[in-house]
Amino acid sequence: MLTNCCHLLEVMASEKEAALAAAPSDSPTIFDKIINKQIPANIVYEDEQVLAFRDIAPQAPTHILIIPKLRDGLVGISAAEERHCEILGRLLYTAKLVAKGRP
Repeated sequence: MLTNCCHLLEVMASEKEAALAAAPSDSPTIFDKIINKQIPANIVYEDEQVLAFRDIAPQAPTHILIIPKLRDGLVGISAAEERHCEILGRLLYTAKLVAKGRP
């Protein structure tokens, strides 16, 4: 089961990276539009660095996306660099808060 989950995550990451590579880098993504409140979202947590919201097509009973408000080149975990350590930690901490229902 864990192997299947890891494979699924790899496939999803590669599909996302391919889509991002195909899109012009200066055009806003759907996530940028959600952050800027141009597209409505069911927001469960927000602070100055991150935004957490319910997926519109959930793949599980609870499916929440947690994204950084500033991309800074962080378009996927494979693009992470040392400068992203702080925001990656913030994303994990936010996941803990949201999971415990304590935003």
